[in-house]
Amino acid sequence: MRLRRLRPRRLPALVLLVAASTALGACGAGPTSNSAVTPPAAVDVPAGGRIGVILPDVASSARWESADKPFLAAAFTKAGVDFDIRNAEGSSANFLAIADQMIADGVGVLMIVNLDSDSGVEVIRRAASAGIPVIDYDRLTLGGGAKYYVSFDNVAVGTAIGQGIVKALKAAGKRTANVVELDGSPTDNNAAQLKQGYDSVIRTAGYTIVASGAVPGWDDKLAVGVFRKLYTQAAGKVDAVAAANDGLGGAAVQVLAEHDLAGKVPVTGQDATDAALQRVLLGTQTMTVYKAIKLEADAAARLAIAMIKGDSAGADAQASRSVQHQQSGTYVKAVLLQPRTIELKTVKDVIADRYTTTNKLCATKELRSACGRAGLI
Repeated sequence: MRLRRLRPRRLPALVLLVAASTALGACGAGPTSNSAVTPPAAVDVPAGGRIGVILPDVASSARWESADKPFLAAAFTKAGVDFDIRNAEGSSANFLAIADQMIADGVGVLMIVNLDSDSGVEVIRRAASAGIPVIDYDRLTLGGGAKYYVSFDNVAVGTAIGQGIVKALKAAGKRTANVVELDGSPTDNNAAQLKQGYDSVIRTAGYTIVASGAVPGWDDKLAVGVFRKLYTQAAGKVDAVAAANDGLGGAAVQVLAEHDLAGKVPVTGQDATDAALQRVLLGTQTMTVYKAIKLEADAAARLAIAMIKGDSAGADAQASRSVQHQQSGTYVKAVLLQPRTIELKTVKDVIADRYTTTNKLCATKELRSACGRAGLI
């Protein structure tokens, strides 16, 4: 899927030459290893040009197509800049092919949400070879070399998840408890940062992590099988589930329901999806973490727009923080936003923010009853 707003323009001969050599060099080649790649320090974007955005898939989250794409498109359109937004549909080969085409088309700035760090590193390398700076959006490319990174503070998100677990267990009067961690994709740096946050909070509170497992590609369907194994590994003695996002939380609830434990075992998540908010209303999910995607998309768009207009000082001023690459030890300038915890009493805040609607959340008789108890209708 793609969304484009293009003005015809002739490409400079140098860009065409670089793109052609890049395409020839890529034939039959796969992604490089996760070695540190740093774009030339002197690269700055001349005023004018097009912004390219590559989104990862539709499987890891519905947000990429339903929220990020339209929010980014609206921001670019309002600013009057050309843009090209495409989705790799979960394929690293598509991801690389889209990047090659955007480089050949002469984009001035490239924004990516990597599928995995290997293909992300390769895209950054190819863009750097063509003198095109890259923004890592939402996911930091391990061993990458992006000029900027825009995301929510993922350690803070993980901390909120951990605090949700601890709060629920203490409310239940549990001084000791067995916690299972259902982690995100092992190839996603966000998953590592999230785990850092909730793992620390849970352990500091004195609770025991009896099993943990990562879910490849954040795939909800795979998560069901992963959690079944973790449940068995814990011999069914599970007092809480720290799930790294709402899709994984939903998978955990599905398995818990098979053992008549849905609503009896605290389960977390993040993203404040409609399905998760409905589970919060019904009591089968304890909390979620709300990351206002419009804020993230707008922040990334402002940064890209400053870059495409040649305002390097303005871009640097926006990216006032920094994040360290775990593998290379190098730092990337960053825009980091703060998340919000959503529980039963604060579901109304997500609606007030126009992130969802009462009609969407209260769609069945059971949910309308739950919405009534929560004061939503």
